[in-house]
Amino acid sequence: MTVARVAAVIFVTILVQVSFVARFPVFGARGDVVVLLAIVAGIEGNAERGAVVGFASGLVLDLLLDSPVGLSALTYCVVGFLVGTFHASVLRSAWWIPVATTVLASAVGVLGFALLDEVVGSASVEPGRLPTIVAVVALLNGVLSRPARWVMRQAFAVPATEPNRDRFSIR
Repeated sequence: MTVARVAAVIFVTILVQVSFVARFPVFGARGDVVVLLAIVAGIEGNAERGAVVGFASGLVLDLLLDSPVGLSALTYCVVGFLVGTFHASVLRSAWWIPVATTVLASAVGVLGFALLDEVVGSASVEPGRLPTIVAVVALLNGVLSRPARWVMRQAFAVPATEPNRDRFSIR
């Protein structure tokens, strides 16, 4: 079942984020592999799947953090939707296009979160540290994009024994 596999991927990603990535800062900035999950869902699926995976994973992360509930969910939902929309219209002939999309979308995700955080009034992101945070998150996600895309591709795959319920079929 595709939903169970995607839920398992979200669970493992949140576990990796909280247990490893958040505990090892690079230049004082922590990575964010949860936004990577929304991005690769948009790349490997479509805009709808990117938005749903982004919202679900962001909401679970929000429940674990001290940030306002729904802030990460909204940010990751928008990023996943935009990546899915953009990637559907781009010819995928070069290997570096998904990696570049991941790096750019990660930077947009961090900037979008910081902007929404400022609008909400929480202001947990210091503006002076924002370039470092953007660089660390974008580069980490760029490096992890290919294995993350493979994992998401496996999660979205429909087994041969399970009928494809994504499309209507007339018999």
